[in-house]
Amino acid sequence: MAYQAGRQRSQPRPVPETVEAQAYLQDYAALLEAVQFPSVVFDHRWDVVLSNAAFETLFGGVGAHPTAMPGDNFLRFVLFHPDASTVLGEHESSWCLPMLAHFAAAVERHGQDRGLQSIRREIAQDPIMDAAFRHGLPHWIRAVGPDAVEHDGAVRPLVHPDPRWGRTDCRIVDDTPKTLRDMGYTRMTLVLRDAARSMPGGGPRKSRTTRNGAAELRAV
Repeated sequence: MAYQAGRQRSQPRPVPETVEAQAYLQDYAALLEAVQFPSVVFDHRWDVVLSNAAFETLFGGVGAHPTAMPGDNFLRFVLFHPDASTVLGEHESSWCLPMLAHFAAAVERHGQDRGLQSIRREIAQDPIMDAAFRHGLPHWIRAVGPDAVEHDGAVRPLVHPDPRWGRTDCRIVDDTPKTLRDMGYTRMTLVLRDAARSMPGGGPRKSRTTRNGAAELRAV
């Protein structure tokens, strides 16, 4: 049974079956809920195992989607949800390309994983996304350098639904304890920065849409 900040998910995901591991995740969910910033724990497929109320608030305004809700799979949300750019500022350069870089690394490590293969098929079915992955991503990595694809320490723009934050930036902090890491999980926290510290130009770019209203990534 997987938990979302102590609350049972409507679609449970498999977790380690030992009682000790289950108890650890329940206690860790309580710890996560005490964090004031959006925080999430996911596996190597970016399937969400735990998230806190601040994470739910940040993405609470996005519309329903069958496969790309932020509380289900964060990678799918970033790449495929038509509302992603309304929350993730500079959606293409600051979020999509770094996530595609991490996805490429995950495919190299877990090439036979069915979940990752499914995401790769979805990328291939979108000509613009596929071109960005196969051609734009290598060019972008060469241009910005390999360190730019790292999540930990990156400062990226957000548009928070709470007007007290509004258009701001967040510092991404990878704070994964050994026990979670041994389970194959990663914790990511988005440390919100107040307006005085936020860099200019943090609002979302308008995303291109297909005829059916789905978000479309421009090739880099």
